[in-house]
Amino acid sequence: MIGCEARSLACSRGGFLKPPLLPSLSAPIAVRTTIWIIALSWMGTACILNAKRCGRTHCRYTGPLYLAMIAPVVVLGSGFVSANISGWLILAGVILPGSGLLWWATERAWGKFSR
Repeated sequence: MIGCEARSLACSRGGFLKPPLLPSLSAPIAVRTTIWIIALSWMGTACILNAKRCGRTHCRYTGPLYLAMIAPVVVLGSGFVSANISGWLILAGVILPGSGLLWWATERAWGKFSR
């Protein structure tokens, strides 16, 4: 699509700032939970807006993934499910590589931009 490259938040010079998910693992659980919820909300919303704005293919899938991952963060952060740091590492292992895999697979299959 003509002009989409320039309008894509993922391609812009500032681009998305990857959230501080891994560095926040050393923070207290309440702080970590807050950081992750804010980061996932920001990235999910930005992806969904980017998908609408310019049709970036992977954003249609990564946006909902980021927003859906808020639920397990809340569950871990609230203490509803007892988990140590390994639970948080597993969750990070789903979010970060999962979004990268979605990015790669969807844009490889359907191209960088689609409607």
